[in-house]
Amino acid sequence: MKIKKPANPKPTREQIIRSVATSTAIETGQDSKKLQEILQANNSKYSHIQLAR
Repeated sequence: MKIKKPANPKPTREQIIRSVATSTAIETGQDSKKLQEILQANNSKYSHIQLAR
């Protein structure tokens, strides 16, 4: 009998922003919460471009 594994859910926009902010903070030494706020605020500059799926 095969056991079905649950499908991996897509990461949410908030999860992506948090992971990018923490990764950038580790590399640059900046505060991750501040970077996270900046990333959430800057969504209109390139709103016409979508990420690859």
